[in-house]
Amino acid sequence: MRPTAFPCNPLSHKLKARRGGRTLKIIIVNWNTGKLLRECLKSIRTADPAGFQVTEVVVVDNASSDDSAQGLEEIGIPLRLIRNPVNRGFAAACNQAARQSAADYLLFLNPDTRLTHNSLSVPLAFLEQPANEDVGIVGIKLLDNAGQVFRSCARFLTPGMIIRKMFGVERLFRPGLPSHFMTEWDHNDTREVDHVTGAFFLVRRTLFERLGGFDERFFVYLEDLDFSLRAKHAGWKSIYLADAAAYHVGGASSDLIRARRLFYALHSRILYGYKHCGWWVGTGLAGATLLVEMFTRLGSALSHVSTREMRDILGAYRMLWGALPPTIARSRSDSPS
Repeated sequence: MRPTAFPCNPLSHKLKARRGGRTLKIIIVNWNTGKLLRECLKSIRTADPAGFQVTEVVVVDNASSDDSAQGLEEIGIPLRLIRNPVNRGFAAACNQAARQSAADYLLFLNPDTRLTHNSLSVPLAFLEQPANEDVGIVGIKLLDNAGQVFRSCARFLTPGMIIRKMFGVERLFRPGLPSHFMTEWDHNDTREVDHVTGAFFLVRRTLFERLGGFDERFFVYLEDLDFSLRAKHAGWKSIYLADAAAYHVGGASSDLIRARRLFYALHSRILYGYKHCGWWVGTGLAGATLLVEMFTRLGSALSHVSTREMRDILGAYRMLWGALPPTIARSRSDSPS
């Protein structure tokens, strides 16, 4: 499924700031995150919106089986809960919650994050400054429970980056070659980047509508990178702000399904290759993923003497072999030549 068509009025892609009455809508997609979701929602109460109004917090529950979405109404925030009977995926659930929103800004927030006092006030004030009217996406510093900074910003993927990762070249020649994640930078200063992590993804609502939201062909993983690249092509900047922070656990729900997590990661990467690198390059990356990377991954698992890792790899590739034929067929007409 391609990006969703959002109803909106035609607007210039350079926005004029309005004074007063600015609003924020927070969107959280949940799948079996246990008590982390509740802690995330409680942290929203303590975050200072600095003159902004948080009009709604929407939790989309993608058919969780752990009761993590039970009893959330008592937390004391303007909450709306959407219960999906099946797991629709992250991109589709985000679009579902964002549809027909009237808020000025949308914050896509992972349920394994916890906001601090300045998590909202600093990035919202930054976006309101006239000098930043061409900034469409903002992320902030993410900390683990020990207070250490996650190096979470990323570059747009290139075929070379993907191939180097397949063969483990990045580990051999680091830091000589640019990698997808900007791990060489300590994330302690504010700068323009290709992409900020989707764990805290603050977007102008008009930009989200203009781009049609997230591309729902990405079930999970890289839907946010794809959005950032499309925003870049449309003339918008992504900014990482080091002056605000939130806590992030990371992998809270995907750790429960390691084989399926690897399948989604590989499948999304192949989709990204087809969409942004062309059909022939995408097909080459798909072939290398199936015929080369599987064995490098298995060899690594064998060196770790990890039977569970080998089992997860084989399970992921079994799903990938089944999913790729229709993906390749659809991508022939969708991807640039």
